[in-house]
Amino acid sequence: MAGKRKAGTPNGRTRPSGRSASAAPAKKSPAKAGAKPPGQPPRGKNGKKGKKPRTRGQKVRRVLLYFVVAGLVCVLIAGGAFAYLYKTTKLPDPNADFETNTSFVYYSDGKTELGRYAIQNRDAISYDDMPQDVKDAVVAAENRSFWSDNGIDVKGIARAVFNNASGNATQGASTITQQYIKILYLTQERSYTRKLKEAILSLKLGKERSKQQILEGYLNTIYFGRGAYGIQAAAEAYFEKDAGELTLQESAALASIINNPSHFDPANGKESKIALRERYRYVLDGMAQADDITADEAAQASKRLPKFPPVVKDSTYGGQKGHVLAMVKSQLLELKDEAGRPLLTDDQIDGGGLRVTTTFTKRAMDAAEAGVAEVKPKGPEIDKQLHVGVASVQVDTGAIRGIYGGQDYLESQINWAEAGGMAGSSMKPFALAAGIKAGFSLKDTFDGNSPFELPDGAEIENEGDTDYGSAVNLIKATEDSINTAYTDLTVSIPDGPQEIMSTMNAMGIPPEKPTRKYDYGFPDHTPGLKPFPSITLGTATVSPINMANGYATIANGGRFHAPYIIEKVVDQDGETLYDHSVSDKQAIDDEQGSDIAADVSYAMQQVVQAGSGTAALELGQPAAGKTGTATVSNGDVSSSWFTGFTPQPTDPDADKSWLATSVMYVRGKGTGKLDGWLPTSDDGRQGYFGGNYPAKTWTAVMTKDLEDIEVGEFPDPVYVDGEAPTEGHQPTLPPSPTKKPTPSNTPSNTGKPTKSPSIPGPPSDTPSSTPPAPPPSSSAPPPSPTDTPTQPPSCDPVTCPTLSATPPAARIVATGASSVAWWDRMRW
Repeated sequence: MAGKRKAGTPNGRTRPSGRSASAAPAKKSPAKAGAKPPGQPPRGKNGKKGKKPRTRGQKVRRVLLYFVVAGLVCVLIAGGAFAYLYKTTKLPDPNADFETNTSFVYYSDGKTELGRYAIQNRDAISYDDMPQDVKDAVVAAENRSFWSDNGIDVKGIARAVFNNASGNATQGASTITQQYIKILYLTQERSYTRKLKEAILSLKLGKERSKQQILEGYLNTIYFGRGAYGIQAAAEAYFEKDAGELTLQESAALASIINNPSHFDPANGKESKIALRERYRYVLDGMAQADDITADEAAQASKRLPKFPPVVKDSTYGGQKGHVLAMVKSQLLELKDEAGRPLLTDDQIDGGGLRVTTTFTKRAMDAAEAGVAEVKPKGPEIDKQLHVGVASVQVDTGAIRGIYGGQDYLESQINWAEAGGMAGSSMKPFALAAGIKAGFSLKDTFDGNSPFELPDGAEIENEGDTDYGSAVNLIKATEDSINTAYTDLTVSIPDGPQEIMSTMNAMGIPPEKPTRKYDYGFPDHTPGLKPFPSITLGTATVSPINMANGYATIANGGRFHAPYIIEKVVDQDGETLYDHSVSDKQAIDDEQGSDIAADVSYAMQQVVQAGSGTAALELGQPAAGKTGTATVSNGDVSSSWFTGFTPQPTDPDADKSWLATSVMYVRGKGTGKLDGWLPTSDDGRQGYFGGNYPAKTWTAVMTKDLEDIEVGEFPDPVYVDGEAPTEGHQPTLPPSPTKKPTPSNTPSNTGKPTKSPSIPGPPSDTPSSTPPAPPPSSSAPPPSPTDTPTQPPSCDPVTCPTLSATPPAARIVATGASSVAWWDRMRW
């Protein structure tokens, strides 16, 4: 039929005639299921053409697209939330909201007021009354884009982050507007919520107030230190004038101080003054860059800081209270939060309404002050030049219970309980602990003759060049403070100087420079503490606080507690910001620490019973201690010490009176000459020895601390005896000490500097009327012998009965350097 194709013929055409079936092309084998015909794109399951696989670039672009979309959604949500918060957040009235609250400092009971910080001192003035130099300087110091930013300087924040990471923290991340907002409306908490609120309020304030109004409010509320809020109060506090009278230099200096008032206040010492000068130049340079002043004016003003009048201290800082409040504030600024950031700022401390509980007790503070007043010699020159530092530390906690910092804080701001002086022989107990730990025993003997020659040829002498014999045990070496024996001990310990220094660091004497390992102390470093053979003779500068804390470790069986003065800090809302946790660790030796401490304590008890510290017998209770007398390079005595402790009180409620107390006498800048200057006391003792005024002051202080309190007994000595690291120190009976004669034509009434030997020998040649030059190390000489020599016991040293390590107090006072003391000195 026309128009229809025959079945099986393509296009409806028939095969040409004449071509047989065999001539037709051979049929191909049917393709396997799913196989792709050549040259055709792949097909899907439904037979349709499949998609080409995506390239790597396409995949990356798609992921980026997802992120962009998600980011836009987040931005829209955040923007909507920000807009909502912006609209609903209201600016409070700054005049109603700005106020500071006095921060109170309490004694350890948390109730009795010790002092307070910064009752608000603020006097607002108008923008027109503020000098233009003040306005320009503050903008240059705190926010150079102030006049052009909208309250949040994003570039400034980024720049500040970079500068801080580079160690150049000259510019803060907050604008003046943000700082003003934080002062008026926000707390000092660090959170994203507060940062968001700060940003919203800053933008809103920038829209609703003029720049002049913001700057005026800022300059009337910002804290400048010294209790001064606002530029008017600051001008009066620093320069004793009205703000309108400030010069360019004074304006730049005050603007510089805003960043960190404690750090930049020039009254806080040389380092603060150097830091202020650097920032002061930074501010003047910023003013010149902004064309507020000329480059010549900036260069001229940069040559020197303005003159600051002497600081007039508030009477609330009078007496010893000022030293304590200064210590407490310094420690509050050192506190860190969980992230290691400063917990408190200056303005929080001075006006944040804090309640600070310290470790100080009124009893210990009063005892320190009264004890010094009772003993310290009097006189116009002495009152001006003689400085006494006292510190009492609770043995089983490290809490500092009392200090005496020296002169009235209003007269001198140097706290000698923290500043310290050369330690002298007060360091010997730490060397004794290191020696016993190394394997020596109290019985072992060392060279007591003078001088002792070191391997490098240097010589160490005893006080008065006294010979105590070639073999004196460590009890006698401690009792008589024998320099040569302790130097022999030092060099006999393998790597002795280093081992002794490490023991000192572990027990409470900080290293020469602050370290993370030994992060403690008042201060946290010990100038001059180096591993030399003379380390045990005390050439390093140690504070009475750290010395008392080191001795507390001995009294506490070798357990160390870091000293501290802040117990608790609570904010004005009652929230606890800080609560101290007492540290505790065995510092001498994990296995034998308490036994070694008992032996060291026993040797120190002999110092009180019959050695250089017998003045402490007047306490009438068991005591252990050590004298110290240090000399400078020319032989002048520069410091005089006595440090000691008692056993634990028998009444558990009196543990705050279980104290290690250290007393130090120095002169002038801490290195003035004491020998020949301090008067001889009424009992004939030389004024400069640690066994005189320092030991008597210690006794007076501790008598008041322990009034109506009984203490227990010291633990018996253990006589720890390990394997001696070197030979030649076997126990022997020490011979009687002898002093080399000093030719002189003038008699002296000072007597021999040795104590009564067991069998007194004939007197030495007439001593010189001029005391011999002190040795290049430190020690306290034993008291002069009595007119009537003490007789030894009738029994021999082998058959005599063993006497108590700590005789009853009444017996000690009654017998003095009698046969009991004689036997304890000679036994091993």
